[in-house]
Amino acid sequence: MSTLHAENLEDLNAEAKRRMGKTVEDLRHELASIRTGRASVSILDPVRVDYYGSPLPLNQVANLSTPEPSLIMVQPWDVSQIGAIEKAIMRSNLGLTPANNGTVIRLPIPPLTEERRKDLVKQLHRIVEQHRVAARNVRRDANEIAKKMLKDKKISEDEQHRNHDEIQKLTDSFIKEIEAVGAGKEKEILEIG
Repeated sequence: MSTLHAENLEDLNAEAKRRMGKTVEDLRHELASIRTGRASVSILDPVRVDYYGSPLPLNQVANLSTPEPSLIMVQPWDVSQIGAIEKAIMRSNLGLTPANNGTVIRLPIPPLTEERRKDLVKQLHRIVEQHRVAARNVRRDANEIAKKMLKDKKISEDEQHRNHDEIQKLTDSFIKEIEAVGAGKEKEILEIG
């Protein structure tokens, strides 16, 4: 990520808040693709279909739905592409076995084994930690810019200390949010049935 840019402390804090917010947004997006025991079309987000020579996201070539808690239905807009869609799902290593009836593809979501749940929780913890670090990096960048402002005599020492505390509070609140998002996803993964 690029470094923060700001002319004054208000801009600096607003930019830090915006970047930490994007970190939480990115975490939510990344966690949506982790499979839980429940069917969710977002687990198909990484699937790219070779559509007449162009790799397109699955949701751009088919209608995706979850008619049952353990089933995803993929209904291609162009039925001639059903084979390409099926191949793309198989290549995606999501552990899903497509069932093709000629017009729609059914993706039964098998229940997760205890071992797979533990692996997913480990993966989840790694992702959450990466996002905690990203939030801390924004804090570090903001504090460095404030120190430079002090050195350049744009702000007083008191202002720099106050801003340091403000950035720390901001970081703490975003890390708390990151941990809450992670805990929610962990509960979802460990939930059986």
